Amino acid sequence: MADPIRNYQTSAVPGVRADIDQGLRAYMIRVYNLMGLGLLITGLAAIGTIMLATTTDPASAVATLPSGEMLTSFGYAIFGSPLRWVVILAPLAAVMFLSFRVQSMSVAAAQTIFWVYAGLVGLSLSSIFLVYTTASISQTFFATAASFGALSLYGYTTKRDLSGIGTFLIMGVVGILVAMVINMFLQSTAMAMAISVIGVLLFAGLTAYDTQRIKSIYYQVQDSEMLGKTAILGALSLYLDFINMFQFLLSFMGDRR
Repeated sequence: MADPIRNYQTSAVPGVRADIDQGLRAYMIRVYNLMGLGLLITGLAAIGTIMLATTTDPASAVATLPSGEMLTSFGYAIFGSPLRWVVILAPLAAVMFLSFRVQSMSVAAAQTIFWVYAGLVGLSLSSIFLVYTTASISQTFFATAASFGALSLYGYTTKRDLSGIGTFLIMGVVGILVAMVINMFLQSTAMAMAISVIGVLLFAGLTAYDTQRIKSIYYQVQDSEMLGKTAILGALSLYLDFINMFQFLLSFMGDRR
């Protein structure tokens, strides 16, 4: 991948390189801040949802899970009724809407859709509290955060061109999705474990690749009105990498109830 910074090194204007680096740092900080706020919204939405969905009062419970968790009427609606499919599919609808309509949106509107999407993911992701212990969810989150930070730093600082592995990784994700659909019918524990391990590796690679790609895109849009929108799309890419890596890591590291 050609480094756009090199094209500016030959400029006769003093301070151009410093201005570019400062702009890039501000841009990446904005991307990470958007992503971090998205994760915060997701976490708060997930915790709030599970608090409303479960109860310790048998008189308020309308259903009891095999794990012993008692569901409120709200919990039964989003976890046990056909409404759960709306909860599952709503985030997909929101992210597709944002991806396809971002060009015609204002920056404020695109950012709002991103926050809505993050909240919907939290609503959908709240079900992990019914499957895994709170301690293992916390441990996996911090393990994911540490891994993500190291991988994103590598993608930002490396001189190696990672564009060549991008197509391979995306094809791998498609393959994982197909395997997950197949395993819905096979219910193979061994296959599920393999999917989880490969999924972690794929999204680890995508974290580094997407970080480098976001950095490269900055030089193409730095003086255009697209700068704000690409920051949101960049945050969305890294957010998806984090969430997916977390879920795959949790599926084989997490302690089940």
